Amino acid sequence: MTVTLRAANGDDLMAVGQLHQRSRVAAYSPFLPVESLADPTPDAMGRYWAERWSWEQADHLMTVAERDGVLVGFSYVGPDDEGDPATGLLNAIHLEPAERGRGVGRALMIDALASMRARGRWRAVLWVLRDNASARRFYESGGWLPTGIERDEHVGTARTPQLRYARQL
Repeated sequence: MTVTLRAANGDDLMAVGQLHQRSRVAAYSPFLPVESLADPTPDAMGRYWAERWSWEQADHLMTVAERDGVLVGFSYVGPDDEGDPATGLLNAIHLEPAERGRGVGRALMIDALASMRARGRWRAVLWVLRDNASARRFYESGGWLPTGIERDEHVGTARTPQLRYARQL
């Protein structure tokens, strides 16, 4: 069973959104209330990605992972959210829940870092939910370190403290 990575296109975005919603529910349900994960629906998440992509495709890159032609994950990178031109932002890595621990996330991370380097970045940052211990271990094993910067965002109705991580490229 072969995994391939490729640049996403507009035809992928509904499936990406549906996968994103399944991934969020699986990853966040151990520490977020179920009702906060019910919205958006998988289709609404697909529409969200279609809208976001229409505005960001010029300076962002979405990579999809397929196992034997079936979408199993994606990554999304772009410029730093604080405006540093030497820094890239890893906005997302999401996987089908059954793909966790099978190397797809690692392949997407390696590809995302290489994409940022190819765009002239020398540093990468990301935001991770503080209570998502699994994701924090994943990123830390990939050389990411917490910066000490925190913010609060919402997932649905739940307030979610987030930590900023960084690494050199």
